Amino acid sequence: MRALLRNLLFTLALPAVLVATWWVASDGSRDVYWPPLRTVLTAFPDVWTGERLRGDVWPSLWRLTAGYALAAVVGVALGTLIGSHRRVRAVCEPVLEFLRAVPPPVLVPVLMLFAGIGDTMKILVIAGGCVWPVLLNTVEGVRAVDAVMAETARSYGVTGAARLRYVVLPAASPQIFAGLRQALSIGIILMVISEMFAASNGLGFTVVQFQRSFAIPDMWTGILLLGLLGFVLSVLFRLVERRALGWYHGRRAASRRS
Repeated sequence: MRALLRNLLFTLALPAVLVATWWVASDGSRDVYWPPLRTVLTAFPDVWTGERLRGDVWPSLWRLTAGYALAAVVGVALGTLIGSHRRVRAVCEPVLEFLRAVPPPVLVPVLMLFAGIGDTMKILVIAGGCVWPVLLNTVEGVRAVDAVMAETARSYGVTGAARLRYVVLPAASPQIFAGLRQALSIGIILMVISEMFAASNGLGFTVVQFQRSFAIPDMWTGILLLGLLGFVLSVLFRLVERRALGWYHGRRAASRRS
């Protein structure tokens, strides 16, 4: 319990300092584009009502979840295949480097031609950006599987799907989760960008509408909500990671003590 409280204190310390700094720095501001933080916080519950949460926040979360899940499945599957076979890796590497260099926002107009302006386009944009850290980290994680462990599994007849499930993926899982963590922040950015193009709802669309109508405090509430959303998703991801990689963190802690 004491360790949990200490971790919570460390987690909230810097955000509290930043909020306090923002409050003091903006207090008394008469700049239209830099309203006091108390004005933003006062406007927050009036802007983000239950109806707006259902109409804008929920669609954004649905697109982010769908695109992120698609990227995770494709990235882990392709990364495992490419990392496990040297010839496949040699063939795919030039193409992967080319595609990785294309910024996902550039693909928005192209995807609009083929997928329209609905949720499909936005999900594909999110997945197209999130897949790369997952795929590349999976490739490196699979390639870095301990040779002694792999040889031991082979000598005991652990091959095929069993080798993949009990040897390769567990050994590569720390790097896979590192890629998933990077992809989460990329997904939030692409969610906002995709909703700025030909959208009728979503957090990105709403923030732009506030900006265009010069509702500056309302615009800042949207930015604040996006920051809170990123923070909450990061905490949830960390909890899932610690549960899934409990054996890994336990081994690291034991090695530090020894």
